[in-house]
Amino acid sequence: MILEGLVTTVNADGSPHLTPMGPRIADGFTRFTLRPFPSSTTYRNLVRHPQGVLHVTDDALLLAKAAIGAIDVFPKVRPPERISGFVLADSCRHFEFVVQSMDTTGERMSIEATVVHTATTRDFFGFNRAKHAVVEASILATRLHILPLAEVVADFKKLRVIVGKTGGPAEHAAMDLLEAKLREAEAKR
Repeated sequence: MILEGLVTTVNADGSPHLTPMGPRIADGFTRFTLRPFPSSTTYRNLVRHPQGVLHVTDDALLLAKAAIGAIDVFPKVRPPERISGFVLADSCRHFEFVVQSMDTTGERMSIEATVVHTATTRDFFGFNRAKHAVVEASILATRLHILPLAEVVADFKKLRVIVGKTGGPAEHAAMDLLEAKLREAEAKR
């Protein structure tokens, strides 16, 4: 099963890096597989410093901002318990991990990670269609360069309706941000 979340890694200068990622979860959250592209900062960071933190969050706006590289102020972090890195202070729960192996033979890397510490910070908001719609729109926004633009536009229209019916201010702001990214992509084609 794939769990959409946010991953923090350590940049070469020691600062935190944040990216949305959907690892394949196995064995009751004791292991998972990350699949970053070889050109990604996350991949380079994990090669250099094979530790990180996977966060489960209900902050759809933060996920959207991370997806399109629009984080203006890095969210508050704190040190992890068992690794060297960064834990998002407002995530619902997090999984500190160490890399066990990397397969670099495919188009995307396959990084096997073992969870070394798990903690819960706060309760998960719960299922909300607008939050899920923002997650889907965020994923689409990261693939504007490889998906047919007309299909993405049609999907965004459907997702906007869901956000309009069931979202709060954060979900509306996230969708506005993602739609601006889509308009930029349309203008370039």
